[in-house]
Amino acid sequence: MSVKPEAASALFAGPFALATLSAPEGPAFPALVTPDSQVIDLRTALSDAALTMRGVLEGWDAVLPQLAVLAEAAGPVRGALADFRVHAPVEPRQVFQSGANYRQHVIDLHVAHRAPGDERPAAQRRAEAAEIMDRRAAEDLPYVFIGLPSAITGPYDDVALPAWAEKPDWELELAAVIGRPAHQVSVEEALDHVAGYTIANDLTDRATVFRRDMPQIGTDWLRSKNAPGFTPLGPWILPAASVGDPGDLRLTLKLNGETMQDESTKDMIFDVARMVSYASQTARLLPGDLVLTGSPAGNGMHWGRLLRDGDVMDAAITGLGAQRTRCVAEVTR
Repeated sequence: MSVKPEAASALFAGPFALATLSAPEGPAFPALVTPDSQVIDLRTALSDAALTMRGVLEGWDAVLPQLAVLAEAAGPVRGALADFRVHAPVEPRQVFQSGANYRQHVIDLHVAHRAPGDERPAAQRRAEAAEIMDRRAAEDLPYVFIGLPSAITGPYDDVALPAWAEKPDWELELAAVIGRPAHQVSVEEALDHVAGYTIANDLTDRATVFRRDMPQIGTDWLRSKNAPGFTPLGPWILPAASVGDPGDLRLTLKLNGETMQDESTKDMIFDVARMVSYASQTARLLPGDLVLTGSPAGNGMHWGRLLRDGDVMDAAITGLGAQRTRCVAEVTR
């Protein structure tokens, strides 16, 4: 049974958000949600019985003005949000993930993992790490890898912790949702291809990140990040115009009510535009695809406290709403 979200004074910033919902026993459908929790079925409103959220995003330039009119007219309203189940807002074809993209997080890791024989004071090693991060931001490239859409689950769904996952951890992230196809776009053009933003919690099993049998190969993101349900997503897609500056948002994750992550996207080493542009230099980004932008300091490894059965995570990003997910131990067969 999923954990229900807590009541909030404001669902999101702006005049509307986009969601994928379903009535009891009914199929999922793309919806426009108003700040007062009213739901407009976009299949009816846009006269397309087969419409999905990905379809909305594929026609983003033409659809966006229609969505603004629908939100202002407040109709045709299908019902109240509380009467529907909230799913992940979109089913992407591709998920681009990022590692080591928050300055303070990487500095903390650098200081914590002192090389044998390095007896320098922590302050000196921290200053060295800060210099490395500044140089990386100016001269290097983002670190981007591929995730699986099958790992995505809804923002209020339970998360099954696999029996083999020895060190499951949380990673709250800002996710950019692609609207226009993007291939080899410049940093200056990149945000023109972003339809909006949503919340992602990119869970990771720390015990399987590195291959012990083949250390020369390095990281194993398939096993460590892509178990079913390891990417709670949503609840909404907030149009980019309502977000303002994606480089100035607050990310907060609480575990059982205790704040673990609390940081601003200002601390990103590579901002959203650089992430999208970089991914597009190799791949063709498609409408509905996600670009996850990394997680700030405060993961479970930092606190020495990993996820376990019964834990509840509350994650929020400024203006984008909040998700609440409960961890349940996977039943072994």
